[in-house]
Amino acid sequence: MTMNYQTILVAVDGSDESKRAFKKSVELAKYHGSQLLITHVVDTRTFASVEHYDRAIISEAEQYAEEMLQDYKQQAQAEGVNEIELIIDYGSPKVKIAKDLAKKYEVDLIVTGATGLNAVERFLIGSVSEHITRHSQCDVLIVRNQE
Repeated sequence: MTMNYQTILVAVDGSDESKRAFKKSVELAKYHGSQLLITHVVDTRTFASVEHYDRAIISEAEQYAEEMLQDYKQQAQAEGVNEIELIIDYGSPKVKIAKDLAKKYEVDLIVTGATGLNAVERFLIGSVSEHITRHSQCDVLIVRNQE
């Protein structure tokens, strides 16, 4: 049986692991002729206590996400991926990626790094990639560290 992925979602957070996941997703999108969804979920739980005092922090997070996604889009286009959509969402990355975004965009494959930027959360309640693997209704590719 041959699997052809029509819609690939890659989750990026700026970490080295997510950069590797992005590169792998570009290769797969080219191979399958897929639409590539590049997403960053701003973890609003991090800002809950600060938001009342400094809205600038959230604005900076949004600006960072927009610039990062635009950079990834340019890289994907340079590699020959034609159909690209950028998604910035807000909330828990675990829930947003595995359930909300995958369903909304009818994703066939989610690509994510094995670990990301939030080591504290990973230690306390498990990694985002682990949660995505357990709760997604589509295929998931976990891209590991090369070392």
